[in-house]
Formats: sequence, C-alpha cells, structure tokens
Amino acid sequence: MILIGRSSWGPPRQWKLWSLPRTALAYVLAIDVIAVTITTLAVRSTVSGPNSGVRHSEWVAFVVLAVASTLHLECARGIERRRELAANTSPHTNLKCLWIFAALLLLPLSLVIPLVVLAYAYSWFRVYGRTVAHRKVFSTATYILASAAAAAVLRAGGLLTEPRVPTSLWSLVIVIAAAGVWWLVNYALVIGAILLASPEATAREALGELSDQLVVCAGLGLGVAIAAVQSSYPWVVPVLMVTVMALHRDLLLPQYQRAAGTDSKTGLATSSYWASAVPAELARADTLRSTVGLLMLDLDKFKEINDTYGHPAGDEALRAVGEAIRAEVRHGDLVARVGGDELAVLLPGASETEVLEIAERIRARLVSLTVSVGTTSGGTAAISGVPASFGAAIYPHVANTMDQLVLAADDALLTAKRSGRNQIVAALPNPPAVTDHVDHLEQSERSDSDHHIND
Repeated sequence: MILIGRSSWGPPRQWKLWSLPRTALAYVLAIDVIAVTITTLAVRSTVSGPNSGVRHSEWVAFVVLAVASTLHLECARGIERRRELAANTSPHTNLKCLWIFAALLLLPLSLVIPLVVLAYAYSWFRVYGRTVAHRKVFSTATYILASAAAAAVLRAGGLLTEPRVPTSLWSLVIVIAAAGVWWLVNYALVIGAILLASPEATAREALGELSDQLVVCAGLGLGVAIAAVQSSYPWVVPVLMVTVMALHRDLLLPQYQRAAGTDSKTGLATSSYWASAVPAELARADTLRSTVGLLMLDLDKFKEINDTYGHPAGDEALRAVGEAIRAEVRHGDLVARVGGDELAVLLPGASETEVLEIAERIRARLVSLTVSVGTTSGGTAAISGVPASFGAAIYPHVANTMDQLVLAADDALLTAKRSGRNQIVAALPNPPAVTDHVDHLEQSERSDSDHHIND
C-alpha cells in the first residue's frame, strides 16, 4: 500500500503518516495490517476453497459494478470534494458504500476487496485531489474490514453462496443485519482514528451529523436494490445507475453550490464563502499536518479597462480572468473574488514551490489573455493582456492564523505592486505588521472607489 502524498514520492521518513501521534499511528497501521491479512485470506479461500475459482457471471458483475462505481465517482466528484472539505474532524461520508455493498451481495470477498481498492484509488487521483494518502489507505482498510464483518453475518445467517439478495423475510432480516454491521464497523473505526489523531476534537465533533450517516444508510439500501436488479434483470442496472448519479449530482451538488455562494459576474466563489472556507481549510490542515497555500492577486490595468471601455467591459474582463485562473489551478483549489478587482486562490496541501509555480502559470496566462468586450459606443474591442500582481503565503510556514496568513499575502501583494506590478512576491516567514495591512486596505478602498466597480 502507498503511504505518501499524491505528488510527494519522497523518502519514507518524509511521509506525513509519521507525523501522527503515536497511538494514532499504531492504530492506523494495525487496521492496515488487518486489512492486508483479510485480503490474503480471502484470495486464498477463493483459490483453494471447496468452490475454488470465480465464475464467469461473477466477473461480469464485477466489471459492471466497477464501471458504474467509476462513472458515479467521476460525475459526483465536485460534491464529494466539497463534502470531504466540510468534514474536517468528523467522518467524511460518501456513497461508495452503495456499490461496495451491492458487490458484497453478488461477489465473493476476494472480488469485493479489489472493487474497494479501485474506488479509493480513483478517488485519490480524481475526486479528492491533493491530500494525505494514508487517510485514503486507512479508509480503504476500514471498508475492507466492514465488508469482511458483513460477509461473516451473511454466512452466519445461512446465505452462503452468491448472489445473496433477499428472497424471503428471513433473508431480508439477515441482509439488513449485515448492512447494519457494515455501517457500525466502518463508522467505529473512523471515529477511533479521528479521536486518536485529533485529541482536541470533542466526541460530538467526531461523531459528525446524523444526516451524514443517513446518507450512508441510504447508500446501503440502494446497494441492496442494485444487487437484486443485477442478479435478476442486469439490463436494468444502467437505468438505476443513471438515476443514482442524477440524484447525487443534480440535486445535492446545486444545493452545495447555492450554499457556497457564487459571484454572479465571475462565477467564482464570493468573498463571504471564501472567508468561511479559509478557517475550515486551515483547521483541516492542522488535523492532517499539512499546508495551505494562499494567493492574493490584484489586476494591474483594471481601472484602465473601466475608464476606456466602461463598466460592462470591466465585468466581461473579470469573467474572462476568472475562467483563466480556474484553468490553471488544481481540482479542489478555491478561486474567489474578494474585492472589486482583487481575487484569491486557496490551495490546500500545496508547498511554496507549488504555489509559486501555479502563480506563475496564472500570471503568464493573464499577460497573454485576449478578451473581446463591448464598448459604450455599441461596438467591440479586444483587450490584449490583463496582467496582475501576486502575493503568496503558506500556512503554517509564514503564519499561524487565518488573519496572519491573509496579512502576509496582502503585504506580499503590496510589495509586488510597489516593485513594478505584474510579478509574484512570496511572503517571508515573519508576519507583516498590522499597520501595513491597514494602509493597504485604505489604499485598496481608495482604489476601489476610483474604479467605480458596479457590484
């Protein structure tokens, strides 16, 4: 199992796993070892057991579930990323259990485990973006242990061979009991890890919200339905899969997007949402022993655009700038409009080198950006280049709090503008003085007043 960050293929001693408290480290490694042991025993049982080998129908069911799970994760990756960021020191719930429990009813454990590994490996690369890999390995291990416990309940209840979908009242009771055990084992293992890794977290925070656990229960119930349909009417599975994805993406994601707040002119996050997201991300970084990068950027020629072409043209330029920035950041990074022509980029897990690389990509793209805008006379004009000045800061290297982080990035931005604009300045480890920030805020307010931006 890989125990390093997505982009950090460094020496083992540098893995963030080792920064966990000793009790948490021992707990995580013990669960991982148990999961590997269960995997070995399951494979051995399939190869050398009384009914050795995997049937053709089981391989077909495995492929169907693997494809469905991957498509589901891809279509819902935006909301899953938001849910994980919101979880912080509480359990992160998701609907992977839907496909895993369906597999548990249709397949031997030796095929359920590869499906779990595939789902989390895909999530690591496509859904959650840059994060601490040992958390995903641990989540994979908890799913394996939960699946093994649920499989034991199914066998104890007399459902010995696959498919084990409920066909009578007794079998329904056994399947429900297996689903309950699956949920309880996974939930308890995750809570144990949270409490050990974050001693400051309260039991209430570790338990999370009841509504989140209802999502898991709903996923397990849908897993039973998918297993029943797959075993009897496999051609209906695509219809049910589309229904699940539509409900997950088109109902829940807009709900989160509305709650997040989107700037109507740029499509970026609003300043209010950004202000609430930063402390949550910093708290999550503390839990993960990770970093958070912050870029503050101010457009250098925005007043000129407004004065020359009018405020609607300025809005069009802002929208194009927002799209250009989003094209250069990573999946999971947050881009927000925090002022008239001042934007911010929050980069979870980024090092100083990575933050500066992303800033340079954005800077170069904005310099070469061409925007077609309408003019006050009714015609169109092409704006060639919308350069910006950047201030970069890294938590916790240059700041210990959100205010210090913002002050450091703001001070670096002010230095960039004073030094000739269209450049990137990284904040020094020492936090800037409060008076400098106040002066910069006053200057920004005067600048915004001069710009007469139509908010």
